[in-house]
Amino acid sequence: MTQAFHQIPVARPVLDEKEALAAQRVVLSGWVTQGPEVAAFEREFAELVGAPFACAVSNCTTALHLALMAVGVGQGDEVITVSHSFIATANAIRYCGATPVFIDIQAQGFNIDPNLIEAAITPRTKAILCVHQLGMPCDLSRIVDISRQRSIPLIEDAACAIGSEILWNGQWEKIGSPRGDIACFSFHPRKVITTGDGGMLTTGNADYDRQFRLWRQHGMSVTDAVRHGSKSVIYENYDVVGYNYRMTDLQAAIGREQLRRLPDIIASRRRIAEQYAERLQYVDGITSPVEPQWARSNWQSYCVQLPLWADQRATMQAMLDRGISTRRGIMNSHLEKAYSAAGSCRLSGTLQLGTTAQSTTIILPLFAQMTEAEVSLVVDTLAEVVAQPGLRAQA
Repeated sequence: MTQAFHQIPVARPVLDEKEALAAQRVVLSGWVTQGPEVAAFEREFAELVGAPFACAVSNCTTALHLALMAVGVGQGDEVITVSHSFIATANAIRYCGATPVFIDIQAQGFNIDPNLIEAAITPRTKAILCVHQLGMPCDLSRIVDISRQRSIPLIEDAACAIGSEILWNGQWEKIGSPRGDIACFSFHPRKVITTGDGGMLTTGNADYDRQFRLWRQHGMSVTDAVRHGSKSVIYENYDVVGYNYRMTDLQAAIGREQLRRLPDIIASRRRIAEQYAERLQYVDGITSPVEPQWARSNWQSYCVQLPLWADQRATMQAMLDRGISTRRGIMNSHLEKAYSAAGSCRLSGTLQLGTTAQSTTIILPLFAQMTEAEVSLVVDTLAEVVAQPGLRAQA
């Protein structure tokens, strides 16, 4: 009997009646846009990660845009980051009229190589934008040192990293606790928790937080909550150009329920990652990701290195034909047409490690509801597929 198509997806959000009831509560309240639920979500998120300030926005791309603006990135500036990331990382830099300066990733893992940052710095460097790729914390300690020594603001693209932790001065701390200047999170359905879409900025800087709140609502000087709650007429002002980057109360209410689930979700994902690591060590040629001793990943994605002889696309298609979805390794923005024009980016080095990783790695299914039997099926299928002579990479 043929297996059901897409028997095992790459990801599956954890949602049930609790989120439905939360959304219903907001619908029946009559206040569905940015309001009390957003404010409560921000407070609870800030408490979770240990940040003084958290500001909710429409998605992580808008969060990155506002973060870059807040630290002063503008026309003609440069921002050091990785090409080996979803294209939104680089796009947010371009939104500011600045140029992304791409450096390579580390030989172990898929995160930015701190050893390459200093060589990429020029008088035009306005910020460093590191990425906690696939939920694995990057080497923040070293990057923060460079940021402080060179007086260059540090922004963390933590889109995938909610709930991930780093060992800081002997204590485990959540990503988003102020180490860099600003951290940006995503609540897209592919992430560990979701609000359908949405984003969050955390910071220890009160001025940054005030700017985020002004910009996210068209630059309006008075919030809707203040205006609607006032007993006298208030006229708002628009002294700066702002954006429509608001989160709705519907999203925030769902997000609050998701935050309550987060500890159990991460515990499940870490257990599944351990099962993968245990089983994959017996699959010839497969290299599993490694968690540094100073990091605790939420395992937003589980990306493995294929054997040298295995063709990425053929492997993924063979897995799909057997009812198991995968995704290719993380993209590289500098290889896309949007970044092919002169002046659209600057490459600092060959970027060989990131480029190679894109074409030789795949992301395996991982979601909190995944069973041990499903993990075994994925691993057994992958072992069978990569052993097939017909799936060897083209010379």
